[in-house]
Amino acid sequence: MPPLHFVSLSGSHFLSSPLPTSHRMGKHYRPPGKKKEGNAARYITRSQAVKHLQVNLPLFRKLCILKGVFPREPKKKVKGNHHTYYHLKDIAFLHHEPLLETFRETRVYEKKIKKAKAKKNEERAKRLEKSKPNYKLDRLIRERYPKFLDAIRDLDDCLTMVHLFAALPALEREKIEVRRVHNCRRLSHEWQAYISRTHKLRKVFVSVKGIYYQAEVQGQKVTWLTPHALQQVLSEDIDYNVMLTYLEFNETLLAFVNCHLYHSINVKYPPILDSRLEALAADLYALSRWFSASSRALVDGQASSVSGTEQGQSQHKETSVEESELRLAQLQQQLPSNEPGALMHLVEDVAEDEEDEDTKECKKLFKNMKFFLSREVPRESLLFVIPAFGGMVSWEGDGAPYDENDEDITHQIVDRPSQTRRILSRDYVQPQWVFDSVNARIILPTEDYLVGRIPPPHLSPFVDNDAEGYVPDYAETIKRLQAAAKNQVLPLPGVGEEDMEDPQSLLAEGVIDRAEANEAAERKRKMIAHQMLYNEEIEKELRSSTSIQTTPVEKMEVGEEPLPDLQQVVEDTTSMSKVMMSRKKRGLLEAITKGKQRKKDQINLLKERKKKVEEGQKSN
Repeated sequence: MPPLHFVSLSGSHFLSSPLPTSHRMGKHYRPPGKKKEGNAARYITRSQAVKHLQVNLPLFRKLCILKGVFPREPKKKVKGNHHTYYHLKDIAFLHHEPLLETFRETRVYEKKIKKAKAKKNEERAKRLEKSKPNYKLDRLIRERYPKFLDAIRDLDDCLTMVHLFAALPALEREKIEVRRVHNCRRLSHEWQAYISRTHKLRKVFVSVKGIYYQAEVQGQKVTWLTPHALQQVLSEDIDYNVMLTYLEFNETLLAFVNCHLYHSINVKYPPILDSRLEALAADLYALSRWFSASSRALVDGQASSVSGTEQGQSQHKETSVEESELRLAQLQQQLPSNEPGALMHLVEDVAEDEEDEDTKECKKLFKNMKFFLSREVPRESLLFVIPAFGGMVSWEGDGAPYDENDEDITHQIVDRPSQTRRILSRDYVQPQWVFDSVNARIILPTEDYLVGRIPPPHLSPFVDNDAEGYVPDYAETIKRLQAAAKNQVLPLPGVGEEDMEDPQSLLAEGVIDRAEANEAAERKRKMIAHQMLYNEEIEKELRSSTSIQTTPVEKMEVGEEPLPDLQQVVEDTTSMSKVMMSRKKRGLLEAITKGKQRKKDQINLLKERKKKVEEGQKSN
């Protein structure tokens, strides 16, 4: 420790140190009155934010979820790495939120209700429950999604969350109410009914987690996951309060999207379902009948308005909302339950010029086909997929549009080892045939999918096999079937594109006749002659340039020593460029190289497994 000195000024004494002021003060010393700068001024920790807003942590978390405020990662964490940081502007954004005051009032009412129940004053508790302040999230939806396309882009997690809670059991201890489960189920079925009606479904993949779907709505791809129709076991290591907050926002968002989409196809929202079909858990079919009833009501309304203008009777144009709903309900009840077209004729057909090529292709995939679902197959998924691609479907049970004995049924979906009773006019296939046909966009042969047989591998439509570097055998088979359906010619296995360009090969395959083969051979000979002439001219130019540039001494050296290895030159150039890179770019290059090597190892592993399987099949 340095020695201290006594200094006297005008008769007073005080201690002084020879060290400079910067050493005596702290590292982050800020003189009084000076403003904060940098990250210290732009970011605050979560505890500081909670204290600033004067709310508790669960309420702060709920407010952040509803407003879309998330933690940030500053470059320099002033308070340490163990804190969660928020931007100061985000906290100011929350500070002016009207919901904050509503949540505070709700908390006050909850305390009063709790106090009244503790005093066994049930009347006061009920009165407080009725006067408890409510809130809506409509304004937040418009605030976070100014355009409808913004809401469509952010719909993936929303749909997955809503479909998940639609399959969960209602548990009072986890605050999962029956009302919320029913609402999620209704919203999910409304979304599926719109996608099925407009034929916007594009891909389906059945995995262990659940069933993946991908639809294309207004040019945006929407992908979501639905759980299997099994008993769900709730885990205890999940904070359901956070999930319920997300669900509250997602329910409002999906309701807004469904309302906008239904109005775009001239259908009233929310739909009025047939109570009988709803009780039989046939919600999708009930929605389709609502669409059909809406279509008929729309046509009748247009006809009556035209006749009213002709006769000058304007009183028929003004109808109340109650009368229109009653009319729709009556039409829905009058529709015959066994009418095959009731499932598909949902609303008026969209104009052909407004549909894109994918929609037209998907609309005609299962056209003029009637399906019947056995009781063991995943009914909800197939009721969604088959109508989305132009087919008609029924099931085993009450409320079905037609029964199993219908003679017009072309395919019966069965998922059991054997089928005792068979009708010769229909094919008995497994559910995978529907999903594979949908992904391939062609009607696949049913021989490999018959009852009792092991089906081919279910390939994911979300994987690009060419980019991955490994193409499964069944993917090659589907490619050939697609080419045959489009009257295209693909090379045989083990034959390259250059072999397909050979006229003799095409003649042997029967693709072209002899006259066309002779013309193609003549054109190919001319092209080869031109190519050879061009190569000779290039070689002459290179020789002349090297002879001008090299001296006799250099020629002697070249003649004496062998030319360096090209591979070694490439490696040396790569290593030199790697040395000249910065540390960040070098690390990025190493990560890319490791990723490529990992992909190669995965491909080699798949090839080895395939080889072992083929050897085992040959030995058997």
